[in-house]
This record gives sequence, C-alpha cells and structure tokens, in this order.
Amino acid sequence: MDGRPIGVFDSGVGGLTVLHELLVTLPHEDAVYLGDNARLPYGPRPLGEIRRFALAIGRHLEHEGVKLVVAACNSATAAGLHDLQRSLAVPVVGVLQPEAHAAALATRNRRVGLLATEATVASGRYEELVRAHDASVEVISVPCPRLVPLIEGPDPFGEETTQAVREVAAPLQQAGVDTVILGCTHYPILRPIFQRVFGRGVTLVFSAEETAREVAETLERKGIENDDGREGSYRFLTTGDPTAFREMGKRFLQLPIGEVEHVVLEASESQAA
Repeated sequence: MDGRPIGVFDSGVGGLTVLHELLVTLPHEDAVYLGDNARLPYGPRPLGEIRRFALAIGRHLEHEGVKLVVAACNSATAAGLHDLQRSLAVPVVGVLQPEAHAAALATRNRRVGLLATEATVASGRYEELVRAHDASVEVISVPCPRLVPLIEGPDPFGEETTQAVREVAAPLQQAGVDTVILGCTHYPILRPIFQRVFGRGVTLVFSAEETAREVAETLERKGIENDDGREGSYRFLTTGDPTAFREMGKRFLQLPIGEVEHVVLEASESQAA
C-alpha cells in the first residue's frame, strides 16, 4: 500500500472533471490538483511552450510527493506526455490514449470525430493513437476555440453555447461520424448539449471515465494503491487567483472545494515569455 497522493494538473479548472471521476472511482486515494490558471488557455499556444509548462508542473507535483501524475489536460498531454514520462520518476498518465482506445473500440463505421483545442488538433496525436488501435479508422478533427470561454462564462448552457456546439458539430455530422471524442476536459460539462445535437446514434467519448480506469489499473499493476478501507482527501493549488479558482471550480468538480493555495512554478516568468 502507498499512501502518497495522486497528482493531477490542467491549464485551469477543466481537469476537475477528471479529478471528479478519480475521486468517485478511487475514493480511498488522496489527490492534489494543480491548475495553471495564470497561463490559461493552453490551446492557442505553441506546442513547445505547452511542453515546457507541463514539465514545470510535473516537477512541482513530484516535489509535492505524489506517486503518480495525471496530465488532465488534452493540450498538455498532446504536447508533452512523452517528455513527462521520460523526465519524472513517477508514472504519468495522459488523457489522450484512454480516449483514443475507447473511440477505436466504439466506432462501428470507422469514422471518428474529434472536437478539441487548436493545439491538440495541430499535434495530430489523436489520429496517431486511434490508428495505432485500428489503422482503418478515419479521424475528422475540428478545432473549437470558442467553447472554453463560453463554458467558463456566465451562461455556459445558454443559446450562444448551443449554437457554437451546432457549428462545430456540423462538419462531423456531414462526414457521417458515429463516434465523437470530446477532446478537452471542459467539454463534458456540455455533454447534454452535445448529445442533443448529435443524437443518441452518436457515441460520445470523453477523458474522465476512461482516464480514471487507466489510473486505477496503473496503481494496481505497480502495487501503489492506498488502503481501500479509508476515505481519501484532496487539496488544490493554482498559479492564478485562489478565490476565482474556487468559485469556477465548483462548476467542474461538483464537490466541495475548500482552501486553495497559490503557488509559483519554477522558472514561471521565463517560460511565459
């Protein structure tokens, strides 16, 4: 048994959808979540810059004493997963591989849609991972720069959001996909809207459930699970404003958020330049 916490990070609060599923799937595990709110969004940034941010966060979590790191950010996973896995002494799980595997298994007509940030689409990683599972599957990718600001805005379920979902869904509907990867941790908040727009005939795949399964399997395989007879705790760190994180975070975690600690990452200023 290993009582160290699981480290989870994202560019902001979107990764709390992944943390929620981890807390539900592994209620006996402790967790520490770091949101890099001072530098969000990651989506429009160059992949090299996102990679540097991810490495700095991974090292910070390692210094916090975590036993496993979850890159609960699609852009950071696309840009830096391999570097994280090579650089850190603890296992690192990303959100792309579990989704890609699930999508490859779910599709019936071998046409998979991807909705994601510009950085994630530009990386081409989803296409690589889906085809690694099934080379016959075609992936149609659509960048969605409008969705994250709307989800974090004052009316995430308003008509403007619904219209934005219709717009990004249109090319996938025209392509005849039967499975859609919601390739950003923010997007599960809009799952009811996505499902209504696409209809029940389209399978939606998103990172939280698939990633939680992979984390559970990794902990068991490496023999670093916590004692399952206890209730785990969780804490929060942010590079941004703790009060703003707490208020917005409730929308994504759907669980209580207590104290949020402000942190400054190593070489933060030089990386952000």
